[in-house]
Amino acid sequence: MRVTSTAVSLNVDDPEASSAFLTEHFGFRREMAADGFASLTREDVGMNVVFLRRGLATLPTDQRSDHARGLILAFAVDDLEGELARLSSERVTITMPLTEEEWGERAFQVRDPNGVIIQLVDWNGRHTWLTRS
Repeated sequence: MRVTSTAVSLNVDDPEASSAFLTEHFGFRREMAADGFASLTREDVGMNVVFLRRGLATLPTDQRSDHARGLILAFAVDDLEGELARLSSERVTITMPLTEEEWGERAFQVRDPNGVIIQLVDWNGRHTWLTRS
């Protein structure tokens, strides 16, 4: 198998709202869009984020009413504090404050208008537990 591209598809009530949120606050751009569908990209991410309107007839019947719950869309960034300050100044509600885990991961979270969790994360150079002795 040869994988040629990657995307994460999220079922939401309002694809336009989620699309606008990632475009405005996270620098994504629309690559494709249609009624009930938006595919977003960033050249530095290596994958597309796709929003599908719940109930679309093109979705299998057992998936049509699903919502993107219990999933975190995580982006590793170079300047976590800078991104936190930027999003706060843009009046984006921070739904999980900046936290640091014992293994060195630092992260904070926001939610888009459809409730999709977006987490910004860095490792702050503290991933030494991954190195072998």
